[in-house]
Amino acid sequence: MSTLQQKIDAQPPERLAGIRRGIEKEGLRVLPTGDLALTPHPAALGSALTHPNITTDYSESQIELITGAHRGVQDCLDELTQVHQFALRALREQGDEMLWASSMPCRLPTDETIPLARYGSSNVGRAKSVYRMGLGHRYGRRMQTICGIHYNWSMPGVDSEQYFALIRNFRRHAFVLLYLFGASPALCPCFAQGRPHALQRLSDQALYLPHATSLRMGRLGYQSDAQATLAVSYNGLQGYADSLHEALTQPYPAYEAVGIRNPGGDYNQLGTSLLQIENEFYGTIRPKRVIQPGERPLHALRERGVEYVEVRLMDLDPFVSVGITAETMRLLDVFLLHCLLSDSPPDTPAEITELQHNQHLTAARGREPGLRLLRNGQSVPLVDWAAQVLGECVPLAAALDATHASSDYSAALASACALLAQPAQTPSARVLAQMARAHGNSFTGFALGQSERARDALLALPWSAEQQAHHAALAEQSLAAQKAIEDGDTLPFEEWRQHYMAAQGLG
Repeated sequence: MSTLQQKIDAQPPERLAGIRRGIEKEGLRVLPTGDLALTPHPAALGSALTHPNITTDYSESQIELITGAHRGVQDCLDELTQVHQFALRALREQGDEMLWASSMPCRLPTDETIPLARYGSSNVGRAKSVYRMGLGHRYGRRMQTICGIHYNWSMPGVDSEQYFALIRNFRRHAFVLLYLFGASPALCPCFAQGRPHALQRLSDQALYLPHATSLRMGRLGYQSDAQATLAVSYNGLQGYADSLHEALTQPYPAYEAVGIRNPGGDYNQLGTSLLQIENEFYGTIRPKRVIQPGERPLHALRERGVEYVEVRLMDLDPFVSVGITAETMRLLDVFLLHCLLSDSPPDTPAEITELQHNQHLTAARGREPGLRLLRNGQSVPLVDWAAQVLGECVPLAAALDATHASSDYSAALASACALLAQPAQTPSARVLAQMARAHGNSFTGFALGQSERARDALLALPWSAEQQAHHAALAEQSLAAQKAIEDGDTLPFEEWRQHYMAAQGLG
């Protein structure tokens, strides 16, 4: 086996320079009271179906801002900032809404009042809304209002097998990122209403766990008992695709009971299998491929292989106006390169169980002094294991610095290492400290304050007439593109749905 250093030395500089990253950032639209905004997606932002940079996620009230893939960290952040500026200006024009700065949601109405995202009258637009109706039936609508940042990452010359090796290592070491960047240790009591939980009462305005890092990634967050039965292996594209194929095609009794349509003829969900579509599968990281119009994601992966990975466990950083910093992005680059170049043995069912245990433990108790995780059946201190992983990243940060003629990557890694010795400086600890110091331990008070600060900072940045015209034109073009899709439909929706959901479309 060649050493990690030898593998680094073997990387041509153009490969390291060719790393590309893009961001998808979700955020709820909220009122100045801290309540969810129930208004439609603002018309000034264009079509959520076809806009390249601005869409909605689960709810009509949940905006998703998307960048292209960039070679430069700062270029990616600049685009994210600019899309934020345009979105916030549009919100200001139509009233007093803003974007919620926290991953855990604002004050929510009753479950059935949370509005599902709408994408127009085309078959593909209707399918997106029906899919969300299905998610509501399966998991409840509240869970779907949790927000995060997805970090899309690729490097030239990496094949599917290598991306799956990266994914296995990422899953092994994901606890490091939860500790370093988890920022959801508390939540509004409305979120847990009517659900069993082990949270403690911090005040009338907050439930929390004292050493939690990311309740979003814990048992109350993006979890599903049904999906827990899915032991998906990441040992290769074939096995991964086969296990997803089964989940997408085998009827699941509880969802068969819900039915595809209700007695009135309205749609409850797209299908009755364990997963309606590929995106329903929750994971901390996903292998991805850009799809062609009408193509199923699994078909794209099987036909053309993995193109990039999507990191899904990052909380919004509530202390930063766009939810993520350049320093965090650089640490992710180093971490993902470590996952790619380190030896990555096949996973086993026993290890998959261990990894789930480690994730839940780190999410709920990651800053607890002396906390131990499981590694190959042995109990190891979280801080020691994390220090080992970050220590192995030192030459990778140096290699990226050499490629970019900077010291930024090593500085990002040094900051991460420092947090291992100073848990009070982690974002999750800072959230609790600021809630106590300035907001009477109110989660809503804290998140509202951070949301206002972010809005004011972004609206104060320079904004040119050219920038406004560019983004307004994109919005107009997206509305025209949506209309063209609607005009081009020929099949009745049910016929379209059956064709799209057919097993042969999965490749």
